[in-house]
Amino acid sequence: MDDPAQLSEYGKILLIAIVGIVLVCGTIFLAKFISPKKPSPEKSSTYECGEEAIGTGWVQINPRFYVIALVFLLFDVELIFIFPWATVFGNAEFIGQDNRWGWFTLLEMAIFIGILVIGLIYVWKRGDIAWIKPTLKRPVVETGIPAAVYETLNNKEYVVRDFKETVETTVKETIPVAAPANLGFRPKFKKPNA
Repeated sequence: MDDPAQLSEYGKILLIAIVGIVLVCGTIFLAKFISPKKPSPEKSSTYECGEEAIGTGWVQINPRFYVIALVFLLFDVELIFIFPWATVFGNAEFIGQDNRWGWFTLLEMAIFIGILVIGLIYVWKRGDIAWIKPTLKRPVVETGIPAAVYETLNNKEYVVRDFKETVETTVKETIPVAAPANLGFRPKFKKPNA
């Protein structure tokens, strides 16, 4: 840290970071300050890919979409590491200096790709890559309740009441509130001198 040139390099990095932050904040501030503000129901509505938003936003999405996307990203990003390896491995100067360099880099990449292949086989065997998983297992819980009780509950027809009617009847059937119980003490407040 005694070299002043090293400090000036850190200063350049700090200057670039400050300029970047100022530019981003300035752009956001100018957009907020200059942009026209004419709200309308169409502008306030939800916009999704040019289609009218209909229904609730709570839609069930199959989590397999996320698993497949994460597996793709994992292998895609890991395979990017092959490009710098290929540029170094293809350098004739390194290989010309020592023949073991070529074998070392080849073995290194074989280990790297082997780990990726093992991960791919693991994900494949688990069935996470399969778009449709054919084997669905019904969960079984061992309880002391006989299966016939569950069958009678499942086969029984229930009367569905209107929610609004039940709310109105519960409001009408209010229980009178008794006088508050003795708390054991009563707070005494001083009267202000007027």
